[in-house]
Amino acid sequence: MNRTRHDEFRDYVEARGHILLRAALHLTGDRAEAEDLLQAALAKTYLAWDRIQDRSSVDGYVRRAMVNTQISWWRRRKLEIYPTDDLPDQPVDDHTRRSELRDALGRALDRLPERQRMAVVLRYYEDMPENEIAEVLGISVGTVKSTVSRAMAKLRDDSALEEDFPGIPPQHPQRP
Repeated sequence: MNRTRHDEFRDYVEARGHILLRAALHLTGDRAEAEDLLQAALAKTYLAWDRIQDRSSVDGYVRRAMVNTQISWWRRRKLEIYPTDDLPDQPVDDHTRRSELRDALGRALDRLPERQRMAVVLRYYEDMPENEIAEVLGISVGTVKSTVSRAMAKLRDDSALEEDFPGIPPQHPQRP
């Protein structure tokens, strides 16, 4: 790989690394494993950098490399874990609450209008700045701000979310 391509790859990692790390975190659920997964995927991408003609598809290439690597790691782990009659010494974390919260949030996002849902996902899941969201959605930056603001207000007022989590007090005063 020549020097300019090396610099191009480094610039790509600097610009998109934090977003790709978040995707890896969604795949693994653990920060250290996510960092390892991203590093492995970026190593594969670095080796294939010359073959990737369309630079706009690099994110997809890295994400696919992360998914494939994670699947390989899961398969390898299955071989390392054997059933036994003895209980483990340490308790295993129960991720039920996190899964319930993720499901409830997904349902709440589904109740938003499409443009509001896309704006919220791009802003908070993909961590895109408002000017990039405006470009992707083909709207002005001001419209992005107001759309995200309206969507967040709807999510705050979503009574179905309160029903999903009755133990969590509402963050806003009740309206008559």
